[in-house]
Amino acid sequence: MSAPFDHSDDSVVVIIGTGAGGGVLANELAQKGVSVVSLEAGGRYLPEDYINDEWESFGQLAWTDARTTSGDWRVARDFPGLPTWIVKAVGGSSVHWAGASLRFQDHEWKAATTYGDVPGANLLDWPIDGAEMAPWYDKAEKKLGVTRTNGWPGLPGNNNFKVMEAGAKALGYTEVSTGRMAIMSHEDGDRTMCQQTGFCFQGCKWGAKWSSAYTDIEQGEATGNLEVRIKCHAARILHDDSGKVTGVEYFDENGDLQMQAARVVCVAGNSIESPRLLLNSASPMFPDGLANSSGQVGRNYMRHTTGSVYAVFDKPVRMWRGTTMAGIIQDEARHDPSRGFVGGFEMETVSVGLPFAAAFLDPGAWGREFATALDGYENMAGMWIVGEDMPQETNRITLNAEVRDQFGLPAPDVHFDDHPNDIAMRNYAYERGAALYDAVGATRVFPTPPYPSTHNLGTNRMSENPRDGVVNKHGQSHDIANLFVSDGSQFTTGASENPTLTIVALAIRQAEFISGAMNRGEI
Repeated sequence: MSAPFDHSDDSVVVIIGTGAGGGVLANELAQKGVSVVSLEAGGRYLPEDYINDEWESFGQLAWTDARTTSGDWRVARDFPGLPTWIVKAVGGSSVHWAGASLRFQDHEWKAATTYGDVPGANLLDWPIDGAEMAPWYDKAEKKLGVTRTNGWPGLPGNNNFKVMEAGAKALGYTEVSTGRMAIMSHEDGDRTMCQQTGFCFQGCKWGAKWSSAYTDIEQGEATGNLEVRIKCHAARILHDDSGKVTGVEYFDENGDLQMQAARVVCVAGNSIESPRLLLNSASPMFPDGLANSSGQVGRNYMRHTTGSVYAVFDKPVRMWRGTTMAGIIQDEARHDPSRGFVGGFEMETVSVGLPFAAAFLDPGAWGREFATALDGYENMAGMWIVGEDMPQETNRITLNAEVRDQFGLPAPDVHFDDHPNDIAMRNYAYERGAALYDAVGATRVFPTPPYPSTHNLGTNRMSENPRDGVVNKHGQSHDIANLFVSDGSQFTTGASENPTLTIVALAIRQAEFISGAMNRGEI
């Protein structure tokens, strides 16, 4: 463990957040000899601390600080205080994730060019492409131990996958597998091999699934160059008269306000907390918040077009056994506007326990029909739809001056309205999911509306031109050279793939850029 850095040490890089972006960035910089202080709002839990019970785990890990929600999405009506389902702990949401690790398709880096004008969508091409990202994806897949890459085998298929695979083949789908997962499928890796325990969203008890909590963070600390401060909630980023950022004010575990000086500040608090921090850091020089000359901070919030399809059969499936999301159909991830929408979607196996099925999946009007479906829980199979949603300027994170968090800071309001393209995609995906289960003899099929968001993207987007976004192709803010964004909020568009692999690849690439710029005295 490294000795603590002095609060007045202005040679350090301060990283806010320790998840897939912040945790990887911290380790990559520490390995290069850069001094790093990581501020983590939550506590520290390791595999022996994870709880194999959904509600108890939710109480241990979930981010439940004050938030408000608006817009026409189901979440605003049913979960107004919980728009997102993310982790407040070392490792961030890399503790509570499925492990699906997919590269963007080439066309998804250039959505504006590929899809053309989509009314109401604020589409923009990324300032990078698949060729530029390929070597960074290679590094990310090696770091995460992604199955079906580097000669590593795929995971075995559980019953939930076997049901989905049979239905997929009946519909003529061909791109069906247990997917590319950041879960050890072989004995000779750095982590224990997957034990197929089930209920593995809550944190992998074996450490078989990658999380920055027990890989990158620990590796970074072992260098002596990384100090992680837990239960430290960033309040605002400070700057000098030249506009350069100089440090971060944060509330420590006792609720006392502290300040850590910094040479560079990297924001990696997810797509709600990151823009909230930039907006809360407004000053006379930056009255609209930091890095916000474009007015784009907080805008273009994306959460993927999601929904689930569950089916009941006349025989037991026990969908909860084995790896939760090791099962994917990729045939619909292509761009094919003849289906009535731009972009595509993945279909991935999913299962939740009974308490969460009752709490999050209840489609309201289903009433007794849904209750009897829960009686058939043992015979249930399920899939999750994850597709590219459209960025809209009006889908945004703003500060709610009426509601304050436990530190007295204005809470974030998360506003989201579905775009017509999102609705068309979801309805088409529901039809395909229902057809798939019908093809293998389902006695009942029910589509389930989206629950609190797990893939939160956009809000500090990358852009070639400073007027169109918040950061450049390296996640460096257009306005302030020593201020970076290091999480999924820098996504220009969302693509149809689960985002973690891309967040990790961007973090590895950003570490190279930051250390190089520091060595050259540019920041």
